[in-house]
Amino acid sequence: MWIQIGKKKLKTNENGGWRKDGDKVDLAEQSLLNKLIRHSLVRNRNQVEVLQRDPTSPLYSVKTFEELRLKPDLLKGVYNMGFNRPSRIQENALPMMLAQPPQNLIAQSQSGTGKTAAFSLAMLSHVNPANKWTQCLCIAPTYELALQIGQVIEQMGKYCPDVKLAYGIRGNRMERGIKLQEQIVIGTPGTVLDWCTKYRLIEPKKITMFVLDEADVMIATQGHRDQSIRIHRQLTKDCQMLLFSATFEDSVWRFAEQVVPDPNIIRLKREEETLDTIKQFYVVCKEKEDKFTALCNLYGSLTIAQAMIFCHTRKMAAWLTANLTKEGHQVALLSGEMTVEQRASVIERYRNGKEKVLVTTNVCSRGIDVEQVSLVVNFDLPVDMDGNADNETYLHRIGRTGRFGRRGFAVNMVDSKHSMDIINQIEMHFNRRITKLDTSDLEEMESLMS
Repeated sequence: MWIQIGKKKLKTNENGGWRKDGDKVDLAEQSLLNKLIRHSLVRNRNQVEVLQRDPTSPLYSVKTFEELRLKPDLLKGVYNMGFNRPSRIQENALPMMLAQPPQNLIAQSQSGTGKTAAFSLAMLSHVNPANKWTQCLCIAPTYELALQIGQVIEQMGKYCPDVKLAYGIRGNRMERGIKLQEQIVIGTPGTVLDWCTKYRLIEPKKITMFVLDEADVMIATQGHRDQSIRIHRQLTKDCQMLLFSATFEDSVWRFAEQVVPDPNIIRLKREEETLDTIKQFYVVCKEKEDKFTALCNLYGSLTIAQAMIFCHTRKMAAWLTANLTKEGHQVALLSGEMTVEQRASVIERYRNGKEKVLVTTNVCSRGIDVEQVSLVVNFDLPVDMDGNADNETYLHRIGRTGRFGRRGFAVNMVDSKHSMDIINQIEMHFNRRITKLDTSDLEEMESLMS
């Protein structure tokens, strides 16, 4: 069963938050966008840290899918999807997910690491096709993300015809009073909760694996946190719990500990090594026209494969795009009012080199890998709600360059005493010097940026 997403705009929810008058970063949209534009696994430079529930038990990791002793039909599905060997997160997570007796897991994993494939594989391995009732339940924060997960399960389970899947999402109406025969249900918290309690389509006590994906997005979405906990309360203590999140702020940890008892934990050790391959500069300017002149000087003097320019507001991004286009540059614009599908299309064109410059608001700061980006410009510096440096966003932005060990450049436009304070805060936070650059002095620029 497959349901078309269509060309609809995603519903705005509480995620992400406004950056003062800046463009909104919606975490659920960002996650969906990353899934749409990923064609292969990203090379993750973070070290994986494994904390076992029982430190005395041996730690298993696998280098091949054969070592997992999967059913032949499932192994065939894995290879059919183009997975040749497990990704770094899969090497450690899969043995835990497939262990007998079952083990609970909390895992930190970014988009593109093979996380969805890992828990899809776990669910497909777990079900007994002879039992015609729901055995695995997976919840995701939005309708679209649930469909994306379902698509992975359908592809991976292509050669397992007896395993059926149902979508617990809005608009998918089910007859009251009948029990679902599908072994796997993927859905959003509200609908899944209704199916378990109000309509009794699912018998929660028969669920033996519960997967909660995108926990950080889930708890940032109004109502989803409580609905997830209510679903969890219906399940038995023996049900295997798997929780995934890209980030682990304190609020996510508190939620995870509430939902997942005695877990194994897989964490990514934070590494800011990206900064080692990026030369950082700042340029003193007066106003936006001055910034624009500096940008043109910069572009004229450097051999740039591709550039990414970050603005605070949609209005500024549109102004800059129009002026760069007038100067003869091939420019793509990405901002929050576009649908996720439109954004994916713009990124594809940029990734394929159709446009050399991408002007964007914060909607593009996370998770987009384009190997040819050699220059990132903060036309407006990233600030938080209180007007202080947003160090996390700064790292995400400039991390678009200097990827895969290549040299990259990050240039920050400074137009006030306040933005100079922001630069100083960033320098202190990362313990890295940001060098002053005079873009009108060609010789100085060439020596500094060589």
